[in-house]
Amino acid sequence: MAERMLLQNASAPFVCNLRTSRAPQLSSDSFRSWRTCKVQSMKDTEREGAFPLTTEPVVSSGGETQSNGRSVCDGSGAELEGRGVAMRKLADEMFSVKSSGHFDVDYLGESTKGDLNIRGVMEAVGPDRFQLFDKTIEEAAKGEARGAENLLRELKFLPRHPQFVAERGIFCSRTLNLRSITTIGYDMDYTLIHYNVEAWEGRAYEYGMENLRSMGYAVEGLSFDSDLVIRGLIMDKKNGNVVKADRFGYIKRAMHGTKMLSNRSISELYGRELVDLRDESRWEFLNTLFSVSEAVMYMQMVDRLDEGVLPADIAPMDYQRLYKVVAKALFRAHVEGKLKDEIINDPERFVELDPELPLALLDQKEAGKRLILITNSDYRYTNKMMQHAFNRFLPDNMDWRNIFDMVIVSARKPEFFQMSHPLYEIVTEDGLMRPCFKARSGGLYCGGSAQMVEKALGFQGDETLYVGDHIYTDVSQSKVHLRWRTALICRELEKEVRALELGQEHRKKLIELMNQKELVGDVFNQLRLAVQRRTNNRAAQSSVATTLDEKELAENMQKMLLTMQRLDKKIAPMLEADGLYFNKRWGYLSRAGLWDKSHLTRQIEKYADIYTSRVSNFLQYTPFMYFRSQAQV
Repeated sequence: MAERMLLQNASAPFVCNLRTSRAPQLSSDSFRSWRTCKVQSMKDTEREGAFPLTTEPVVSSGGETQSNGRSVCDGSGAELEGRGVAMRKLADEMFSVKSSGHFDVDYLGESTKGDLNIRGVMEAVGPDRFQLFDKTIEEAAKGEARGAENLLRELKFLPRHPQFVAERGIFCSRTLNLRSITTIGYDMDYTLIHYNVEAWEGRAYEYGMENLRSMGYAVEGLSFDSDLVIRGLIMDKKNGNVVKADRFGYIKRAMHGTKMLSNRSISELYGRELVDLRDESRWEFLNTLFSVSEAVMYMQMVDRLDEGVLPADIAPMDYQRLYKVVAKALFRAHVEGKLKDEIINDPERFVELDPELPLALLDQKEAGKRLILITNSDYRYTNKMMQHAFNRFLPDNMDWRNIFDMVIVSARKPEFFQMSHPLYEIVTEDGLMRPCFKARSGGLYCGGSAQMVEKALGFQGDETLYVGDHIYTDVSQSKVHLRWRTALICRELEKEVRALELGQEHRKKLIELMNQKELVGDVFNQLRLAVQRRTNNRAAQSSVATTLDEKELAENMQKMLLTMQRLDKKIAPMLEADGLYFNKRWGYLSRAGLWDKSHLTRQIEKYADIYTSRVSNFLQYTPFMYFRSQAQV
């Protein structure tokens, strides 16, 4: 009976204990107020409170509505502190924290093992307070599930799977239990800081083109066009092409320079070839939005090379050498520092602010997760960007550094996950460094390695989640070398989901036409086989087909063939237009052709446990969410 009680409580411990515990109770009004108006000073220890978080407009005690993402409380500091003390006392009496690694039950990594566990239930409650001991665990679970749903409605919480805008959802490739995650690492650029692609990549393009001009290349009349490419395309440096491949590596669409290639040209050029990303001398995968400016520059310069307008004494003799020249010109734009200086001096122009982002990270930190920032950007740039994007939305004049247990700048990913580099500690606000041989919690460092961070904070492997935007540098390398869990940030998912919704009617009509052609084609194939057998003096598939008049048989076949040809003329342009709402040249991000997944989607599913459009989407879920992957077909 005791075991059954523990199982029943483990299924929904918070729900059960709120209703049955002898510990001090909070009224529903007080409970709601405590949850939406948590207060904590960073001077206190992490264990002794929580930050005031709310993302919805709330009416303050003076009747004024506030919705800027900062704290809004309806009681005095003393009252709120008292509520916090009462809630902490209740939690301490009812729950204990235990490492997920100490649990024996784990069915293929999908159990609900985690950090919060029952403490002293028998002593605190007593068997007579529970009414479900005469039921099986299945019956008890049904009752508790219904009770949990009612409590969600009563407390006005979001359900387990919030019914919000689909484009802001978190999608799951591999089951991930956030309760088992003790440490969350974040990349910065295009992860915690999202840039305006037109502004950032446009300026990178301009700096890169200016470098090409200074080298003697003809770049006059060229301008930045971000619609030329999308993430997940692949540059073929051998042929001067940009291609889109399906999950198997077969090329479905291609562009030479800035001109789309026909299906026939693609078949002639790539009919015997598959994309193999391991051949880095030929294929270059557009992993991130930082690749946009480079790809646009390369495609436009391929046109100039084909036109023969590049000076013979400096122009590369082939497309591969041309790529190296373009990459070098853009690399200079980043290394020289002019671009980053421009961004630092005018961040409003380049950075897209997200007020919910700092609040999502605060929820994770208050839940006991250790947060780490690991970025390839230098300290000066990192500090300015994080101050701009975070500090204005944090409560109680917090600084962005207060959120993170450790910060690593100039990390040199992907080598950061593979090998060890010298570690330096940043000791002054202007970035002065000194050699360091051992990292510690709360430190600010340059270089080092992932193994150093693991050792300093005492974590490893699958209790770590790393969040980044670069499939290779951030996601695949941390998974392959360290077995960290991974999350990919892909801002284009928001446009992709909207495009898929807008394209539903088009796709429905297209599939209907294809189904009609398939049905007509099946009958045509049967008639063709009947003719083949009769021509060779054998019986057809049925007695009726065997005795059917030859002229009638031929006329039926002719009519069906004409129907299919007409359907082809209508289907072909509709197939080309599929995905038009996302990109008129390349179609959907996630698909290659009508039915198959793109090479990008295959990479995401292979290396990213979860993926979403922005980090602030975590705010729609709890820091203890159980993400479960769907059944695979």
